[in-house]
Amino acid sequence: MVLIAGIDEAGRGPVIGSMFLVGVMCKEEDLPKLKSIGAIDSKLLTHKKRITLSVKIRKIAKEIKAVRLSPAEIDAAVDGDNGLNLNWLEAEKTAEIINALKPDKAIIDCPSPNIKDYTSYLKRRLTHKKVELVLEHQAERYEIVGAASIVAKVLREEEVTRIEKHVGQSIGSGYPSNPVCQKFLRDCHDKHPEIIRKSWSSYKRIIDGKKQKSLEEF
Repeated sequence: MVLIAGIDEAGRGPVIGSMFLVGVMCKEEDLPKLKSIGAIDSKLLTHKKRITLSVKIRKIAKEIKAVRLSPAEIDAAVDGDNGLNLNWLEAEKTAEIINALKPDKAIIDCPSPNIKDYTSYLKRRLTHKKVELVLEHQAERYEIVGAASIVAKVLREEEVTRIEKHVGQSIGSGYPSNPVCQKFLRDCHDKHPEIIRKSWSSYKRIIDGKKQKSLEEF
């Protein structure tokens, strides 16, 4: 029995909330089932369709491993002095998923423009050495990676819903370009600091702008 894993993320770009990295592992003979249900890049699907497919994927998969990267963990990598950045943090969590699932082959959507260096960094963190690694940009063209992107996106969307219930208002998409998100950051960043990625330049610009405005008023 050959086990194939696909690994992808959701929530890499938002300034609010966590990022989710997911590994979906299937028996090789079950891969056509993923194709038959339409497991493609989650960005090409509606919210309702992603939820439906996520349920079907969980029934087809032999195992699924999901890792949540909190805003604090992301900030520590981006702005910390631990030698990490977001790509290296993602590589470490990808290794964690591979070490847990122990697939024969792992197909990974690579976040770094330098696939060679990223692959080397990832390999050094693997305890499960007997795995064939395939790293590509836009790897969602493989149904197993598309499946991982769908499960990850659903987890991210579920978290956004939980956040909005917690704060009692909409945060929009959570992305810096979203006007609703920008308003939330301006009005509520000090009320709910735990859900915000403070290392994001978009957050820093808003805070710097508010500080400058306060000085001008003074």
